[in-house]
Parts: sequence; C-alpha cells; structure tokens
Amino acid sequence: MQTETPLVVITGTSGRLGRVAAREFQKAGYRVVGLERSIPDGSPIPVLTADVTSDASVTEAFDRISAEHGTPSVILHTVGMWSMAPLAETTLSEWQTMMDVNLTSSFLVFREGARRMSGKGGTLIAISSQQGSVRGTAQQAAYSASKAGVVRLVEAVAAEYADEGIRAHAVAPSMILFGGEEEGTKGVMAEDLAAHFLYLASPAGASLNGSVLKAFG
Repeated sequence: MQTETPLVVITGTSGRLGRVAAREFQKAGYRVVGLERSIPDGSPIPVLTADVTSDASVTEAFDRISAEHGTPSVILHTVGMWSMAPLAETTLSEWQTMMDVNLTSSFLVFREGARRMSGKGGTLIAISSQQGSVRGTAQQAAYSASKAGVVRLVEAVAAEYADEGIRAHAVAPSMILFGGEEEGTKGVMAEDLAAHFLYLASPAGASLNGSVLKAFG
C-alpha cells in the first residue's frame, strides 16, 4: 500500500555500501526495503530475496515490493563485483560473470523500476566506477567494460523516460573507503557517496537526469 513517506529500494543492503546507504536514507525519512540473495538475521529493514542477475527473480521481487510496500520513489542498485586478471588469462566464464553481476543486474533492476515508476516518476541510481566513466585500466578489461556499460545504460534510460518524470543516474567512485584503511589511502568515503545518492533523489536534484557523478578521492 502506497503511503506519503517515500520508498527507496536498495539492492545489496547487507554489503558495506548498501548498509551505509540504507542507514542514511532512513535518517533522511525514507522507508527502506532491501533486496538480497538471502535474508540476513536481525535486519533493521524489510528485506526481500532476489537474484539480481535473474530475470524472473527480479520481476517477482518487484511485484512483491509493489504489493507489499507500494511504488518506489527511488531505486539504488549497489550490487556489483570487482576483479582483475590479464586479458589473455580471462576466461569467458569470468567475463560473463562480471557482465551479469555489474551490467545485466543493472539492466534488470532499472527495467523493473521503470515499469513501476512509469506515470508516477522516480529516481534510478546505479554504481559505475572511475574505470567505467573515465578510462579502462590494465588487467581490468571485464570490470572496466561492465562499468562503462552501466554509464551508457543510465544515459539511455534517462533519455527514454525523461518525459515520464523518471530520472536515471550513475555514481562513479574511485576506491570506496569505509574507515580503518591505511593512512594516506585515497578514495571517497561511503558516507559521502550516500550524500550524493540522497541529493540525486531529492527535489534539489530534480533538474539532473542522465548524469554521471564522478566521485574521486
């Protein structure tokens, strides 16, 4: 059932970035629903199960969200993976796994979000990276390509749904810092990324669409 309190759906809320984002959205007054492969013990928010690389699983999860929680105002997709290997040693299976986790999952989550936000408006946010938004990195061919694909996906979705009030964005961080790193480690704090997510979802960010926010430390 839809209420006036805005709803944000966050994938990967048991991951470090997802946990920070969920906490900050809650502090900002949002209702938060998480999507996870399995439901963690003692979660402070409602969590539904979904394999975000599976068409049927993502569709079913969003059907449940609509029925049990209402239409999301914001969808934040934090699920992703990173690895590195020389190009000549990268197997097809490793390549496909990277594409599934980083790019295909973004497509599926955005598609289901757009279907439900159509006519109502909302904000879709995905995670790219420095390698995807600026320049690919040696021995990271699969990762760089998958995160570059996220940028183009966001731009295409933003262009297609602008007239329906649906905005799509990518936040592209360098290394994400969670505290406790060695002194001098360069990157961007997870809390700063959460502030960017909140801004993009807020009325103050309403004039932005299809943006790639490069958050490099």
